Amino acid sequence: MNRPSLFALAAVLMCTACASEPEPAPQPQPVKGTAKYYRAFEAAQAAAKDVGVEVRSSDRESGRITGSKDGGEVMIWLQWQPDGSTKIEFTASGAPETSPTLKEKWYSAYQRRMGR
Repeated sequence: MNRPSLFALAAVLMCTACASEPEPAPQPQPVKGTAKYYRAFEAAQAAAKDVGVEVRSSDRESGRITGSKDGGEVMIWLQWQPDGSTKIEFTASGAPETSPTLKEKWYSAYQRRMGR
């Protein structure tokens, strides 16, 4: 190797040795309203159990809770809204105690669970 090449190689090696530490990976930031949505979902599921709904499935990511009470089908659907609020729909069909009675009891239990 000739002299200019050695100097160039030495300069490159010195520059790489002085490189700063890599930046830490960015930490995920919670989405506005996510905690409220999760709290609402947990309260909706617990309220369903409070009023005697046998919960068969619940999927927090899709916002769906399904179950049954006295032979009737129950579905609760939660949707996270862009403003941070949560829209909730409750339907009960085919049970002796159908909407609005079961819906009103569930909603009352849900409100208690949410601390309202």
